[in-house]
Amino acid sequence: MTQILEAAPNDLIDEVAKGLKAYKEITPPEWAQFVKTGAHKERPPVDDDWWHVRAAAVLRSLYKVGPVGVAKLRKKYGGKRNRGVKPEQFRMGSGAILRHILQQLEAAGLAKQEAKGVHKGRVLTPKGISLLNRAAIPLTKRPAQRLTPKKEEKEPKAPAAEKKPAKKAAPKKRAAKAPKPEPVAEEATAEDDGRAGGAEETEAR
Repeated sequence: MTQILEAAPNDLIDEVAKGLKAYKEITPPEWAQFVKTGAHKERPPVDDDWWHVRAAAVLRSLYKVGPVGVAKLRKKYGGKRNRGVKPEQFRMGSGAILRHILQQLEAAGLAKQEAKGVHKGRVLTPKGISLLNRAAIPLTKRPAQRLTPKKEEKEPKAPAAEKKPAKKAAPKKRAAKAPKPEPVAEEATAEDDGRAGGAEETEAR
């Protein structure tokens, strides 16, 4: 029965509300078109089928947190009341509406009174669980909507053409080193010149 909790709550409640219209016991009273759903509300409900929608929501609450009574449901369907310049305050939901809905669900055979330990209230009957389950099955079979857009599938890249092996660059020739200058002979000193001149004179004599 986990499908009941797996279905989206709003969609499930709308589907169950349509099914509850077939039960003669679940009908809105005459004052339903004038009453507000709580002291925190400013206007009555706009939806004409709000009674069946609220009954479907109560039916789901009984399955989820039952056994539950009017006091807990009043707290659940309460809200903050606008008090003008004053801070907002919490107000509980209407107890008459919830009490009538629980009595109608019990008369239709969808709920019953039961006590589990300290907790007392109403729980769902097998008939009520079956109603929720039938409404939840088609909802859970729908494909879940993606919150993020699906990534586009990339086309497989074509195989790259075989690249020809790049020609190796010819090794750079090293510039020829300039030959070292030969050592210049040191100039003859004045004494050598004098000796040389004296030798020539003696030979001439």
